Amino acid sequence: MPNKTLISTLCGLALLSGGLAQAAVSPEQAARLKTDLTPMGAERAGTADGSIPAWDGGYTQVPAGFKSGDKRADPFAGEKPLYSISAANMSQYAEQLAEGSKVLLSKYPDYRLDVYPTHRSAAAPQWVYDNTFANATRAQLDVTTEKVSGAYGGIPFPIPQNGAEVLWNYRLSWQGGDTINAPFDTWLMTAGGKKVQATRAQFSYQFPYYFEEGSLESFGGKYQWGKLYTELPSSKAGEGLMTHWDVDPSARAAWQYLVGQRRVRRAPNIAYDTPDFVTSGVGLFDEAFMIFGPTDRHDLKLVGKKELLVPYNNNRAGLAKSDELVQPRFLNPDLVRWEKHRVWVVEATLKAGKRHVVPRRTYYVDEDSWQVLLVDGYDAQGRLGRQMYSLTLLAPDMPALTSQVMWGSYNLDTGAYFLNSSSNDLSVQYQKIPRPSASFFTPDAMANSSAR
Repeated sequence: MPNKTLISTLCGLALLSGGLAQAAVSPEQAARLKTDLTPMGAERAGTADGSIPAWDGGYTQVPAGFKSGDKRADPFAGEKPLYSISAANMSQYAEQLAEGSKVLLSKYPDYRLDVYPTHRSAAAPQWVYDNTFANATRAQLDVTTEKVSGAYGGIPFPIPQNGAEVLWNYRLSWQGGDTINAPFDTWLMTAGGKKVQATRAQFSYQFPYYFEEGSLESFGGKYQWGKLYTELPSSKAGEGLMTHWDVDPSARAAWQYLVGQRRVRRAPNIAYDTPDFVTSGVGLFDEAFMIFGPTDRHDLKLVGKKELLVPYNNNRAGLAKSDELVQPRFLNPDLVRWEKHRVWVVEATLKAGKRHVVPRRTYYVDEDSWQVLLVDGYDAQGRLGRQMYSLTLLAPDMPALTSQVMWGSYNLDTGAYFLNSSSNDLSVQYQKIPRPSASFFTPDAMANSSAR
């Protein structure tokens, strides 16, 4: 596949402006998920030059003695970089770099990308593959409301036909289990080089969409319930956030518990470009976890697929202490692993009559796992002002490759940045937990736990 070309593999993108329901693919198209495409919809073959290998099932080798919650070892610890990219040689690799990566390289002469051998490590259980195959011929998207129907327990659109489907594939991607607990810290690095802890919190979320015993017929539409409980700083200890995400974006709901008010209130502003209190307002709510909430203020154009250098398989970064990883101006290049992967490219452009402080974004979405790996954000003047990143964690015990941890954003103007969902200084890492009752994810339960 030529590096200099964005390869458009799709047709019918004009349906996005037609207000029609996007039909599922044909059985003949879906059959490709068992031949030339992987069960998740990626190209099974590698590239002609071998820089991206063929997918062989992903990485599922669990180290002996591993227990849920343990820090996950780096399975590729013995590898050395194939090459490094800096401002001095970035022109050689320009076609394989996101625009935000180019800005960082140009801005900082000592910033670099260490590029390692590519491992197509993403994997999921067989029942997720089976559901993905079924979804291919039954899932539909209302391109006006962005409502998804006919999908359950797998990737909804493994052969996507527009940008909205690609972003829904991320929202409904396999994250390693139906109920997850992820204690985390949020670290801010100021433009002046001062490292600040913004938050320490417990975050639990459940995916009713991925109840293995469930079915399309029994699924009620709420695909994710989330519950966040703040521990630090002490002035915010006990604050809580509850989110209910639905395949019908109009049915989403959020609640917030504020200690000073001692009550739970609806929080409709937990979306779009509202400053995210977890990051002390540095990030925006719709940037959380790379995508958080609806994207309906933007038109979503599927550009095609591209070979890109992206952060990938970053277990080594997950093992480091925060002082080693979070350093002035940028994350420590010695600890961040970059690989070449094929990604879907989605351009989000602000709709007429809508407002947003980031009117244009480019999303780069991994073809193997459907994780959002990088996002470039442009301001109203068309200037590239921010880059979101995710240091994907490989969890072969689940198995999964997830971008729900170690994500953050660079301010390309000021030089400040943050790292969120970091367990670097904690004893427990992203883990699957026993499924609690549905009442655990209710506003009343949040009020009771926060009050304690």
